[in-house]
Amino acid sequence: MKTVTIKQLEIGVGAPKIIVPIVGKTQAELIEEVQFLQSIDFDVLEWRVDHFNQVDDIQAVKQVAKKIVDLLPNKPLLFTFRTINEGGVKPWALSSYIQLNKEMACSGLVDLIDVEVFIGDDYVKDIIDVAHKNQVFVIASNHDFEKTPPKNDIVNRLRKMQDLGADIPKIAVMPKTTDDVLTLLAATTEMNEKYAIKPIITMSMAGLGAISRIAGSTFGSAMTFGAAKNASAPGQLDVNQLRYILEALHQNNKLTQ
Repeated sequence: MKTVTIKQLEIGVGAPKIIVPIVGKTQAELIEEVQFLQSIDFDVLEWRVDHFNQVDDIQAVKQVAKKIVDLLPNKPLLFTFRTINEGGVKPWALSSYIQLNKEMACSGLVDLIDVEVFIGDDYVKDIIDVAHKNQVFVIASNHDFEKTPPKNDIVNRLRKMQDLGADIPKIAVMPKTTDDVLTLLAATTEMNEKYAIKPIITMSMAGLGAISRIAGSTFGSAMTFGAAKNASAPGQLDVNQLRYILEALHQNNKLTQ
């Protein structure tokens, strides 16, 4: 599997890397979150900009992004507008979604952007092309808050993201039973061992799926999400506990190989 290196962070080797989201509604709330994170051990900062009450003002978005980068200059910044269809908080026109992601990809302020894979293949490829021309990496994503699809469906979605040119495919699904969690983990293993040419991110959400957030070293998910001040999705573990568990599991896996 190829790795992805962003600001000297190599994704796809070692223990899974930890992404921590910020979800402030105002500039002041966001800056407070980022300042808090200056003393926290994590790898990538995700700005869930759909929570931001000035998201329709691109200059305000860029101003906040600049302040975030100034406060955490060594952390890769992942820019994410999560649509309401996939767990976001704000209705948003597709044209605005595309424009926002393109503008931020060209801004020189973000290192990665999240692009939802089912907005349409041509739109996805267009955003990815713009991002790559500006040396910005792309996480292609899909979130199913209703169910866990069959294993083959999960694998095919991840392969589709990879085929469209994403640097890191990501899927999050909702379990109803422990078998659903096993389905997600089995799909992760199959994708990782048979098809992946890039790092992948997979997770089973809510408390039932928590094991999937810490089992990346075993099953092949290269990144996971942890909560510091605020969680952005159900089932996110405390970032400090998460780091300890991930490192312990990774060291144990190395000993048993």
